Amino acid sequence: MAIDPSDPSKHADSQYTNTSARLAARLAIHTWNTHSQGWFAWAGDRVPKEGDILEVGAGTGQLWRDTDVTSGTRLTLTDFSPAMCDELRKIPGAKVEQTGAEKLPFVDESFDTVVANHMLYHVDSPDAALKEFHRVLKPRGTAVIALNGMDHLDELLGLGEKVGRPSTIRNQARITAENAQSYIAKYFQDVKSERFPGAFEVGTVQPVVDYLGSLGDEGLTKEQEGVVRDVVGAAIERDGVFRVKKNMVIFTARKV
Repeated sequence: MAIDPSDPSKHADSQYTNTSARLAARLAIHTWNTHSQGWFAWAGDRVPKEGDILEVGAGTGQLWRDTDVTSGTRLTLTDFSPAMCDELRKIPGAKVEQTGAEKLPFVDESFDTVVANHMLYHVDSPDAALKEFHRVLKPRGTAVIALNGMDHLDELLGLGEKVGRPSTIRNQARITAENAQSYIAKYFQDVKSERFPGAFEVGTVQPVVDYLGSLGDEGLTKEQEGVVRDVVGAAIERDGVFRVKKNMVIFTARKV
């Protein structure tokens, strides 16, 4: 069945419901990060580590594999995908709930912190999800929201466009780092943002092949892969790396 590229929830369902492999292929690009910290460690440093913490759309739970959770902290992880929830159950001490973001199965004012790490562009209504985050947060609780800018992975996704593997997320995202402030400020106060420094400098071709292959239902064709290998291989031969810009932003905000 063809997936409507204008519908983020249908795209997410097709990509993530039955497997975590596509997400793993995309996360592998982080291996080539030039910053002294990886994304998950850097983002984890910006999450308050006390009380009741909820991560919505937690994926494989990588944030909590790279982040120390202090004694007495209670961690709840959710995802709409059964495959992702299977991965989340491997996180020691975490409570796991299978649910979407726009109708959370928690009572009002349950959590001290709500985390949404690169997931809001998957939902039908960012407003509905943010309203739920506000509802389940305790007074003076903190929302931590990560989003990408429109130029994130420009060189990589531009190559994808060239070989017929466009980024559905970039083409239909309703909330991005550029417009997030206006969305978040409807529900929270003291909205602050910080951009993750550095770039990705990829030293071999295969991670790019795997990433672009993960954007479709099947891997790249031989013809598509040949184009990717030619372009990336030439860049590596010329510059030593295939350099890809990143635009990853953490927003923090407070519930009054």
